[in-house]
Amino acid sequence: MNKADLIIVGGGPAGLTSAIYSARALIDTIVIEKMLPGGQPILTTFIENYPGFPEGISGPEFAERLESQARRFGARIITSQPVKEVLRVDSGFEIKTEEESFFCNAVIIATGTSPRKLNVPGEDTFTGRGVSYCAVCDGAFYKDKVVAVVGGGDSAIVEAIYLTRFASKVYVIHRRDQLRAEKILQERAFANSKISFIWNTVVQSIEGEKKVELLKLKNVKTEEVSELSVDGIFVYIGSTPNSSIVKDLVEMDENGFIITDNFMRTNIPGLFAAGDVRSNTFRQLATAVGDGAIAANSAEKYLGELSWKR
Repeated sequence: MNKADLIIVGGGPAGLTSAIYSARALIDTIVIEKMLPGGQPILTTFIENYPGFPEGISGPEFAERLESQARRFGARIITSQPVKEVLRVDSGFEIKTEEESFFCNAVIIATGTSPRKLNVPGEDTFTGRGVSYCAVCDGAFYKDKVVAVVGGGDSAIVEAIYLTRFASKVYVIHRRDQLRAEKILQERAFANSKISFIWNTVVQSIEGEKKVELLKLKNVKTEEVSELSVDGIFVYIGSTPNSSIVKDLVEMDENGFIITDNFMRTNIPGLFAAGDVRSNTFRQLATAVGDGAIAANSAEKYLGELSWKR
């Protein structure tokens, strides 16, 4: 039987930070991650706004450092086992994966988010054949080709700039007439000769034969419909929380993000949430790491009280 004092579901920045703090506090800790440890940074080209790295750091390197540090303090990291459900049992919890069950006294949910889809005709059909949600993963396939990026936030602009390393042309399609990204990112994008902007526009459909060839666009102000020939489209229009594993257990906001207090405590004693899956107005690497540290500290106190009561 797989047991631990604390199980952390999710091995991104919030989860691994929790593991560093809890394992260092000599709490028997397991991290369960459905993919590779590191989370979103693995798919991020470059991080330049995290304190302590004045020259910046690559996302994969940052993720590797987090994992290495968590392992050094004794956290057990289990990968390739997606968690299906979290159940309250007796005074603890059962964590069910596709392969086995784990039991613990406290849980931290740090499952992050998934990219939000456009939900237009052709999107699912051409996913992996021209539709992508990760420029770092797929950008190299578009050397000397034309691509579109949908979105106007930080992620969209960072990845649009990254794609100019490969693509001959990058169109940024945004439903508004100005970007939401940080000003410094906007300045870089506007100064890049490979990037052109299509304002006040949404994608109506993605078309092609065996791969993406054409986007049908609609101007939200004039309602004019146009076509844009591209070889690929990268979607960055926000995210949805990966919170379904506790949907019947904890309180969530209207968008499915887990509600916590300032100590990362949910409405269920012993169950905490940290990082992007938590209901919060500002989701950044630095806040995820902060959430993870607080959640681990709260879990440590909870486990201490539980031990005292017994």
